[in-house]
Amino acid sequence: MAIVAAVALFFTGFTSIFGQSPRLPGIHEAMQTLVAAREIPGAVTVVVTKDQLLHLDAMGLSDISSNEPMQPNSLFWIASMTKPITATAVLMLQDESKLRVTDPVAKYISAFAGLKTPSGKPANLTITQLLTHTSGLGEGTYEATQQAATLADLIPAFLASPMQYEPGTKWKYTQSGINVAARIVEVVSGMSFDQFVQKRILDPLGMTHTTFYPLKDPATRLVTGYVKNKETGGLEATHLSPGFGAPGHPPTGNGGLFSTGPDYARFCQMLLGGGVYNGKRLLSRESIALMSTVQTGDLPAGFFADHQDCYGWGIGTCILRKPHEGVASMLSPGTFGHGGAWGTQAWIDPVHGVAYILMIQRPGGNVDGSEMRRAFQQAAVNALANTHL
Repeated sequence: MAIVAAVALFFTGFTSIFGQSPRLPGIHEAMQTLVAAREIPGAVTVVVTKDQLLHLDAMGLSDISSNEPMQPNSLFWIASMTKPITATAVLMLQDESKLRVTDPVAKYISAFAGLKTPSGKPANLTITQLLTHTSGLGEGTYEATQQAATLADLIPAFLASPMQYEPGTKWKYTQSGINVAARIVEVVSGMSFDQFVQKRILDPLGMTHTTFYPLKDPATRLVTGYVKNKETGGLEATHLSPGFGAPGHPPTGNGGLFSTGPDYARFCQMLLGGGVYNGKRLLSRESIALMSTVQTGDLPAGFFADHQDCYGWGIGTCILRKPHEGVASMLSPGTFGHGGAWGTQAWIDPVHGVAYILMIQRPGGNVDGSEMRRAFQQAAVNALANTHL
């Protein structure tokens, strides 16, 4: 921790003297190797403590066809990195005594009162189960969810689908539960979910580039997603599913946000700061504890089939119980965060007081287990450990 503090002090001075973003040694080179190998066209990497920017680097291209360079404020679809922000919204309302995460969902959405489990029992789902992927709630059909214009429209689609398992008996990554939680935020606050997030989270944190609806402005340029062609080795552009980023579609709590590396780093700094950012408290310490400690007991969890005993789930976040080889080998027990379907990653290591934010757009496979994430985190950890001031 002392090394991290010293590095922060050094690079704060470096930035003020030379007027540029600080860069930790080795990270740029590690990511450049992946660009040269045509794994990704470009990336934005950020490393922060609760109150210091240790590293910010943009490299490569955000779009190959136009040869557009990646910028620090390039806009990425962060997909499931939206989930911790949804959890934050729910916990803010708990801090105000307007709900409890132990409450039954039916208290806020009466249609859930008749929901039955696969065995025919009353489901009695709780908000905690929604946010920890232990609800067993059905996902709804693609056709039904695509027709929804609001979060309220999604509820009948979810309830029309059979439940997947008895609530609380297993962990299964489920999108519907998070969107129901976002709808509860609307019911309790009297605001649309995107308005609540804007007013209560994005504005106080200065996340000025983060939005559910970047496509409202035709001039907005999003970082292009690319997949690697296994036969040719080349990168081929891919496109978002209909509905993400476009007005007229729900502000989904499971994966609707677009953001930048520096913006999301501010959110991570608030979590690192125990709910405080820039001297202002956004979340109570009790709420931070619910996000950063396992709420799923001994249930196997996570996206690594061989390491499910290494993970648990907090309120809206994945938590590393114990490190394992690969992407988690350099992280401390208790590290928590979330990845996104197109490769974005944000992981908060409270033991070392550091958050690692990686912005890329590379869908496919287990993005939490990607070489891009491993290379970035390892280079960052090495730089912090080997910096002598």
